[in-house]
Amino acid sequence: MMIFPRFTFLLLMVLLTPTAAMATPRLVLQITIDQLRADMPNRVRQHWGTGGFRYLYDDGLVYSNAYHAHANTETIVGHTTLATGAYPSVHGMVGNLWYDRDQQRVVYNIEDPAYALLSANADVDRNTEIDPTQRAAKNDGRSPGAIRVSTLADEIALAGNGKARVFGISVKDRGAVAMAGHAGKAFWFSKASGEFVTSNYYYDRYPKWVADWNSARPAHQYSQQQWSLSLPESAYHFADEAEWETDFPGYGNTFPHAFGKADGKYFTTLLTLSPVGDALTADFAKALIDAEQLGTDNVTDYLSVSFSSVDYVGHLFGPASRESEDNLIRLDRTLADLLGFIDQKIGLQHVLIVLSSDHGSPEVAGRLNAFNVPAGNIPLAGWPQAEVNRALQTALGLSTSPIQAVSWPYVYLDHALLAREGIDRLTAANAVAAAAASLPGVLEAVVTSDLPTDVSRPDYLARVANNQAAGRSGDIYLVSMPHWFVADFDGLNVASAHGSPWTYDTHVPVIFAGNGIRPGQVNRQIETVDVASSIAARLGIKPPSGAVGRILPEIMKDN
Repeated sequence: MMIFPRFTFLLLMVLLTPTAAMATPRLVLQITIDQLRADMPNRVRQHWGTGGFRYLYDDGLVYSNAYHAHANTETIVGHTTLATGAYPSVHGMVGNLWYDRDQQRVVYNIEDPAYALLSANADVDRNTEIDPTQRAAKNDGRSPGAIRVSTLADEIALAGNGKARVFGISVKDRGAVAMAGHAGKAFWFSKASGEFVTSNYYYDRYPKWVADWNSARPAHQYSQQQWSLSLPESAYHFADEAEWETDFPGYGNTFPHAFGKADGKYFTTLLTLSPVGDALTADFAKALIDAEQLGTDNVTDYLSVSFSSVDYVGHLFGPASRESEDNLIRLDRTLADLLGFIDQKIGLQHVLIVLSSDHGSPEVAGRLNAFNVPAGNIPLAGWPQAEVNRALQTALGLSTSPIQAVSWPYVYLDHALLAREGIDRLTAANAVAAAAASLPGVLEAVVTSDLPTDVSRPDYLARVANNQAAGRSGDIYLVSMPHWFVADFDGLNVASAHGSPWTYDTHVPVIFAGNGIRPGQVNRQIETVDVASSIAARLGIKPPSGAVGRILPEIMKDN
């Protein structure tokens, strides 16, 4: 009988143990990059530094075939899906806007009159030209009250029994609120004041560190500055000017882009239409980590950082523009700076990092046309026109239009009118769908009450079904043809707009890194609902209440 030395025996025992206990992270850092289509970081790979995208892609676990499985790929929808692990049909956030039948108006997703902003001078942003969804809000109150299920942040707070510190920050209020959930605390950038603000849902008054950060007015350092190229012109793949780029007043569509004076009407808006928006967000995140002492004990904390500049720049100039290219190069540096700071303060071995995006991005219609790819803009403004309404009235025997509201991609019928006139809703919906299907760029007008019950197929009807939430979704869902979109933002014609069920809008990166995550690339197709369930499994806590995602087995293995 061979006798092993004690050291050899112990070594064999370790090697033969199937899975050693995984280290519990001190911090979960969830990074969401707004409008980051999965292929976009690789467009600037040759310019990556050492600590940003390169760290995540080379030292992280990369899921290269990840998709959102809902149809309306907008900011609040994607963020809440990542936060809850549920489809919009369950979490309820079906769009940035939806028609509320009780209030008889279109509402903004997180508006809440019960919870006003703490800053009197930071009410609903005056500069909404590039983000007109805020115009629908009738008050400046903000809360997560409309989210119907718990979020990952909520579950981390519950597991910590009040000791976990849970935060969400973003330039966009909806990007911060959705990820912070009901139990966390959210901060977002106010274009009205140039500060990071919150509502009294979260605090009665600002913490001193927030008041101090805002008092320093860090945004004002960019007064009279401009966004210039970070590399020589020869280093860029895309041209600096194209006819389809938006020429925003005072900003232009060629480098350099001037911000103007700090007291200018659009100064803070222009900062967010550049890499500065992400830089300010990262700086605020570092101040929060320091002041709130995240990751300094054995109770897992949570921080969501949602970067918005890729989205704003993409809308204005398109993803295949020199602006988008330079913005990604600068974002790489911002990520490296933030992760370097966290490594110094906490140690990345103690931080579980998760990066994804709320949606992707279409190429600009004009650019696609130049390559002979059919594409165009859907002329939704003013639809249904008077002649369409008259035709519908004739078809249904009505004296008034059966359409109560249109909030893309939904059409809402006037249920009360139909009931009074004794007209079957399905009959009316089919008549309206037939009229809507004649819109240029509309592939199909789907009557939502007639959706197939088998939604397991990976096609656009399954994604429409996953977007259908009782009381919020409309009677008809307008599915755009591939490469067609609504580019009119209340009069401002943008270069591109997301929101479709097609792959360019649904394909996003999903990357796990830090905390012993084993590096590698997985090409198996996954869904974004898998993210929250998988993080919860790695933490050993229960998943969010509406989560339907599968646990990704690769993240349960330590390096």
